Amino acid sequence: MPHQSHPEVRVLHSLRVRGCVDTHLVADACVMEVPEAEEWLVHLESSGNARYRDGRMSGWMLTAEGRDRGEMLLATELDEAGCRDEVHSAYQEFLSVNHGFLELCTDWQLRAPADDPAGEKVINDHSDPDHDAAVVSRLVEVNEVVQPISAELATLLQRFDGYGRRFGDALERVMAGDHDWFTKPMIESYHTVWFELHENFLATLGIPRASEAQAT
Repeated sequence: MPHQSHPEVRVLHSLRVRGCVDTHLVADACVMEVPEAEEWLVHLESSGNARYRDGRMSGWMLTAEGRDRGEMLLATELDEAGCRDEVHSAYQEFLSVNHGFLELCTDWQLRAPADDPAGEKVINDHSDPDHDAAVVSRLVEVNEVVQPISAELATLLQRFDGYGRRFGDALERVMAGDHDWFTKPMIESYHTVWFELHENFLATLGIPRASEAQAT
């Protein structure tokens, strides 16, 4: 059975990987009822580990103290679960396709002009079906790598469960012709889920993003 994270760990971690989010999204990420998630968020706010931000981008977010506490709890959990090596191995596999995926996202957003294949790339208006089909085909290949990684992680730590399904859902929408589900932010696009999984790895393993290359 995968290790079950303490509710505090799940709430702190959901704020870490998802950024500024509403209560119901925290509840969904943590597999909690909304009242329970709200109770934990209020508790974290009273202890200085989270705060609610009003405005155009409103929602719950971590404080610096909350980020530090979350990293401490994650390190403790990883050692207690005894799966640090397995998670790090999955992370290395993820990194092996990460750069290629980012290039893929660029190719989805930009393409060479149809009348000048060697010219400076322009915004991809999706008027070239052959270009789009080639990029989507490469995304399918990336998905074939990331699905086993997601499945392995879900057997180790329960809070990693769901990534495979979310990647699959986004890919299905892209293949059905919905361009937004490749890279659009603020929805569960393939890139959004990818970025979240990457951040999940970094937080879980205690690797600063800026020093990722040296840490691996």
